[in-house]
Amino acid sequence: MNKQKNILAVGSIALDTLMTPRGNRQNILGGSATYFSISAGLLAPVKLVGVVGSDFPEDGWQLFRSRKINTDNILVENGPTFRWGGKYSDDYSTRDTLFTELGVFEKFSPSILDSDRNSPLVFLGNIHPDLQLSVAKLTLNADHIVTDTMNLWIDLFPEKVAEVLKLSTILLINHEEAEQFTGQSEIANAASELLSYGPKIVVIKRGADGAYLAHGDVRRSVPVFPINMLNDPTGAGDTFAGGFMGYLSQSSRPDFLEAVIMGSAMASFCVEGFGVESLLSATPELLEHRVSTIKKTLMETV
Repeated sequence: MNKQKNILAVGSIALDTLMTPRGNRQNILGGSATYFSISAGLLAPVKLVGVVGSDFPEDGWQLFRSRKINTDNILVENGPTFRWGGKYSDDYSTRDTLFTELGVFEKFSPSILDSDRNSPLVFLGNIHPDLQLSVAKLTLNADHIVTDTMNLWIDLFPEKVAEVLKLSTILLINHEEAEQFTGQSEIANAASELLSYGPKIVVIKRGADGAYLAHGDVRRSVPVFPINMLNDPTGAGDTFAGGFMGYLSQSSRPDFLEAVIMGSAMASFCVEGFGVESLLSATPELLEHRVSTIKKTLMETV
């Protein structure tokens, strides 16, 4: 087996309050970097970049340690940890933000140890594009810079998002955001336009409809793993990214279709429980079963 490559991941670390048709939770561990690192950490060594407040719970630190996630690049500042609240509609088709309390995240300036700036894999989680740019410019020797974004940044700072894409080798984006950024409603056209901004690979996440891979002349749709019950889709995209990059960590000549399948399989754990609870139950054996199931479905649809 190839030696695993380190993944350097920057994003938000938060305490979430969730209201869903299946139940509610308050002040549970969340944030893009949290979901990503727990997901990727099942497959690869992860170094986490972020900021928390002085009120960040000890069980959060214990969770990171238990998953062997390196926290040397997490800043602890005086003040409250970033908090977010969301409420899902009865059919999960929409989500309303109840509150956003940035706390110490408002003035977050990523700090990366010199020894970690040469990490071969870099994940730019869903944070302000200026912060993504600052990290990307510190890690330009990476094999892959993988970027995620969201509708807010596309709406407010489209030019900045475009700058980030120029420095990224891989873009992960959901279908609504892809249409918003490109103006293209057809997924194939949106993917082609996104590729023109600089990334070599574009993956468009389509929720329950799976994911769409665009890479060179390759255009493939990948289905989801059929879960028994949807409880909480929060963090599914970041979990997908963790599985995707965890696969990249293990391969010197990656097959990006395999990476998308791994991401899809990993995301299926996330949505089965609240927050990260079901994701924590994932094992390499359970993950491989879900990968195999998705591959079988993919073969049947060819």
